[in-house]
Amino acid sequence: MKWIRERDALIAQTLAFVQSVSGRTDDFPPPQAPAAASAVITEIVAVRAAAVEIEPPAATSPLAGPQPRLVQVPPRTGVDFRTEMQARIASFRKHQERFEREREEYCAATLTRLRAAIRDVPPPPPADK
Repeated sequence: MKWIRERDALIAQTLAFVQSVSGRTDDFPPPQAPAAASAVITEIVAVRAAAVEIEPPAATSPLAGPQPRLVQVPPRTGVDFRTEMQARIASFRKHQERFEREREEYCAATLTRLRAAIRDVPPPPPADK
């Protein structure tokens, strides 16, 4: 399967990059390459992985910004919620009524054009026997 070889090659390249950046090696076993992999992939897979530790910035660091604060949202009262829901339902109904009205108008206009086209068609020529 091609995607397995591509995945293994990507993992091997990533491990090689991490080792080259960190400059140290740990006692991690190398990942196993598939038997059908090319020699290049096998060479890359032989590289050992390196652990990278990322420390959070210190509090005195200029990168450490202000801590986010929690914002208290006032609870909704039953009247506000009910009023809002009634307004939304009314708006939805108006939308649906408008769509239905436009659909009916379009249907009527299409049928009118169709009937006019049928009336304007000349009669077929008489069949010769």
